[in-house]
Amino acid sequence: MARRLAPALTAAATLVLAAVAAPPASAGHGPDAGRATADRAVAYGATARYQVHANAVADGYVPDKYCVRDKAGTGALGYPHFNHAYDNSVDPKKPAALYYEDDGRGGKRLVGMQWLVYDRDQKLTTDEDRPTMFGTAFKGPKPGNFPGQPVHYALHLWLWKKNPAGVFETFNRAVTCLPGTTRP
Repeated sequence: MARRLAPALTAAATLVLAAVAAPPASAGHGPDAGRATADRAVAYGATARYQVHANAVADGYVPDKYCVRDKAGTGALGYPHFNHAYDNSVDPKKPAALYYEDDGRGGKRLVGMQWLVYDRDQKLTTDEDRPTMFGTAFKGPKPGNFPGQPVHYALHLWLWKKNPAGVFETFNRAVTCLPGTTRP
């Protein structure tokens, strides 16, 4: 099955890369815009193998058993899979988190990713160390989402499922959590 799936994934990645090769009409021009586009293509290429859920798990992405949705109703993240070895990464090939949704056949489908960088001074009121990737500033600083997680910046990127609110928005209303799959 893996041999039959590899050509399909390669073809899908090629189509996606072609779709992002031209920057959106609102994108700037010059070396920064070119770098942002090139880095998005790198992220596509680096995460294409994670369309096969088992590859992400084998590479150290630990699945959460719960699907995460926004309590305000603006969408969902899906099932987070964190690889904390990539916390503080601003490398487009090394997102700290991958997000999956149920594929309707008992498996998981990759929909997006996140980079997470810890705030140097751990103060919510300062942001002089805010990182950028893909020509976009990370959101934050934000308090930790669970006990022990430091104040941090985050950048979400919806490469594998279109987000109607925007490719860098935190939640995606096109991602859904099935009944009974969210944290009680």
